[in-house]
Amino acid sequence: MFAKAFRVKSNTAIKGSDRRKLRADVAAAFPTLGTDGVSQLVPGKEELNVVKLYAHRGDAVTVYVSGGNPILFELEKNLYPTVYALWSYPALLPTFTTWPLVLEKLVGGADLMLPGLVVPPAGLPQVQKGDLCAIVLMGNRAPVAVGVAAMSTPEMLASGLKGRGFTMLHTYQDHLWRSGDKSPPPFIAPLALDHPDLGEEKGSVPEDPALQEDMRHLALEGGGEESGENQQTCGKKTLPGASEDPSIGGLNPDPTDSKTLQEQMDELLQRCFLHALKCRVTKADLPLLTSTFLGSHVFSCCPEGRQLDIKKSSYKKLSKFLQQMQQEQIIQVKELSKGVESIVAVDWKHPRKGSVLEGGEVRMIVINYAKKNDLVDADNKNLVKLDPILSDCVLEKSEQHMVSKLPWDSLLTRCLEKLQPAYQVAFPGQEPIVKKGKICPVDITLAQRASNKKVTVVRNLEAYGLDPCAVAAVLQQRCQASTTVTPAPGARDSLQVQIQGNQVHHVGRLLLEEYQLPRKHVQGLEKAPKPAKKK
Repeated sequence: MFAKAFRVKSNTAIKGSDRRKLRADVAAAFPTLGTDGVSQLVPGKEELNVVKLYAHRGDAVTVYVSGGNPILFELEKNLYPTVYALWSYPALLPTFTTWPLVLEKLVGGADLMLPGLVVPPAGLPQVQKGDLCAIVLMGNRAPVAVGVAAMSTPEMLASGLKGRGFTMLHTYQDHLWRSGDKSPPPFIAPLALDHPDLGEEKGSVPEDPALQEDMRHLALEGGGEESGENQQTCGKKTLPGASEDPSIGGLNPDPTDSKTLQEQMDELLQRCFLHALKCRVTKADLPLLTSTFLGSHVFSCCPEGRQLDIKKSSYKKLSKFLQQMQQEQIIQVKELSKGVESIVAVDWKHPRKGSVLEGGEVRMIVINYAKKNDLVDADNKNLVKLDPILSDCVLEKSEQHMVSKLPWDSLLTRCLEKLQPAYQVAFPGQEPIVKKGKICPVDITLAQRASNKKVTVVRNLEAYGLDPCAVAAVLQQRCQASTTVTPAPGARDSLQVQIQGNQVHHVGRLLLEEYQLPRKHVQGLEKAPKPAKKK
């Protein structure tokens, strides 16, 4: 509703009678607030303004402003809290959790789709269609959006978490939020029911500067890249033969991986832990509460589509995992106050080779290193001075004594070129697969058989998690033509699908529309038969 700028009609101080009516309306709309909560949200004597405005679609909205921040807005005689109000009362509404990367879409005006939800161990909150709900991000209970449920909780589960879940009314970073002091969300530790290892003391709502900085940059261009090239494939629909076993519990395991779910969770925990230390924690952050480290840094490093659950790892508790990391001399943990542990030291030079880094991560590491070591040229901010470490990383031997500075784009390009390419393929119901090298596109070709009949040949389906036999069965039904699956020439352990006739159009629709493969990863679509010209 506030994704675009609105037009203010009037801005006046509230009258005494209107203030009393507003308090009565708030008490009726949000009975869980109680008398004290209503008095704090709508103070009796402090300045309170009534702003009447028109949203960009023409909706007449009344906004109540306290202390310079919008706290409530009224639409069609219904009251709604803003994120500023919910940060003080995070339990006011039923809350649903999504991934940090989804927030950018919500800020742009999109509704929240059910595939974007994170299902906590305790299950989804029970709501009815039309109920007002708050949306939070994984690892932080501070609401970032307010919306209305498009269906009840039983209907959400019956749909297999597909379709529109919530109609969004207001989000952090929208124009209503911008009309206030533009403060970022505070860090509010998730409830113990969702994350039992968050040992924050009761009543403690620390503001984590690192998390706030992350929130400020959420709307910036993110990295879905591997070594500088975006090669991530996310399918929204279930692929033929994909597992939908409810016992998986949102972990999205790789069915081709021989490791157990516990072993895969151990690997995910280790990966998120190291990623957080590499890219999010600095020496200035230490000592760092272990609960803050988990909630603000580790959870936010979990890959999209995955759910980190320490209880399903072999460690069961965060404290046991950190003890293991301490034994490996990566970190040092101490109990600085009774019952509360903190990370007090990190061995930044500890060897961590072989890790997967996205292009955006590489970029941030290089930028942070250059700034931290004062390598940005004082006279020309577009140039970076090369210290011995950067020289060894990006320069050829013949350049070592000739090149002392490089432009930012050249430095970043050279760093990425030194890395071994990798790609990740992710799709519902399975763990994302990361492989070295460059991903080959699905190849669609036409071949002429001895009988002078054309056949459509499709190769490289396996690279995208597609079963050639299952794809052949679907195409046989769609095209009403015979299909065969044979070994692909010159490719070990790879199969190709052959369909009688020119079926490029059907194959393209299946890959692009149903399996949601990006067009750039499918080649040969131009071979589809041209539509007949009208006479």
